[in-house]
Amino acid sequence: MYFASDNAAPAAPEVMEALGKANEGYASSYGNDEIMDRVTARIREIFEAPEAAVYLVSTGTTANALSLSVLTQPWQTVFCHRHSHIEEDECGAPEFFTGGAKLTLLEGADAKIDADQFRNRAESTGVLGVHNIQRGALSITNVTEMGTVYTVDEISRLCSTAKELGIGTHLDGARFTNALVALGCTPAEMTWKAGIDVVSFGGTKNGLMGVEAVIIFDPAKAWEFELRRKRGGHLFSKHRYLSAQMEAYLTDDLWLKLARQANAAAARLEAGLTRTNSFEMLHPRQANMLFCGMTRAAHERAQAGGAIYHPWPGNHPATGPSDEILTCRLVCSWSTTDAEIDEFLSLVQG
Repeated sequence: MYFASDNAAPAAPEVMEALGKANEGYASSYGNDEIMDRVTARIREIFEAPEAAVYLVSTGTTANALSLSVLTQPWQTVFCHRHSHIEEDECGAPEFFTGGAKLTLLEGADAKIDADQFRNRAESTGVLGVHNIQRGALSITNVTEMGTVYTVDEISRLCSTAKELGIGTHLDGARFTNALVALGCTPAEMTWKAGIDVVSFGGTKNGLMGVEAVIIFDPAKAWEFELRRKRGGHLFSKHRYLSAQMEAYLTDDLWLKLARQANAAAARLEAGLTRTNSFEMLHPRQANMLFCGMTRAAHERAQAGGAIYHPWPGNHPATGPSDEILTCRLVCSWSTTDAEIDEFLSLVQG
């Protein structure tokens, strides 16, 4: 019963099989392999973007930080939610790779940027000219760090303001496909058609061993990205092993299948938990993560029975009344089974 993170889930069998096949013989290095040619063509097809530049990196932090580096100068700022991954979980990597750009933190319910606050903050940024940090980029996270999903209209509204003010736009899509299947839209509708310039298209949390794609819809920024990726030490020599994972992911809609499984598992978990006494949701469950509260007694039974998950936002107090509500984060992955969910539910329900 592992609900700590979808990062901890195994890679999909199809991906491991593809890696084995890619290991046969020789292949050109540094992204010049034939598999990468097919990946680029497939991503362009999926995103309806025939001119898009496509690059693979090994981590989501790399994807986000390098993406922002081609949108933001050192004297500019990146507007993001205060609970965005680039703020809370990347150890200053965006600031490092942009050469010192600032993060301007915004509020909004359920970790979604409030559109009016973004406009107000962006319009007032840089008004004193050389004395101020300047407007740089907007970064949106979908699925958010609280498990919620921006709608296409919400993304479009934020991006419209950004474009009006001359700001580049980035989508942190570590759980891109979980958001996509939750919305029932197309990749193009959730990205460039809504105004997104650069996408971190995640796969590691959804069945890959370790690869993320950066998709740049303006090819004029492609060469700079290539240079920054190399200078930052993130251009793989044996690149075919990244390419092979992504090709398997995109074959026969495996990427969509895995995300649907993860989202469905979370829905099943939520449905069962709502029948538990004193259970409460902290944020709407819209993809594969639940942020919720249960009694101390329920937590103790679950953990004694072997369930693994994170208290949220910090560790639970060591002692307290059995009916005290303690909050946690529960994450389902593509490999979460009905049996695991049912066992967890039987424990928390007592």
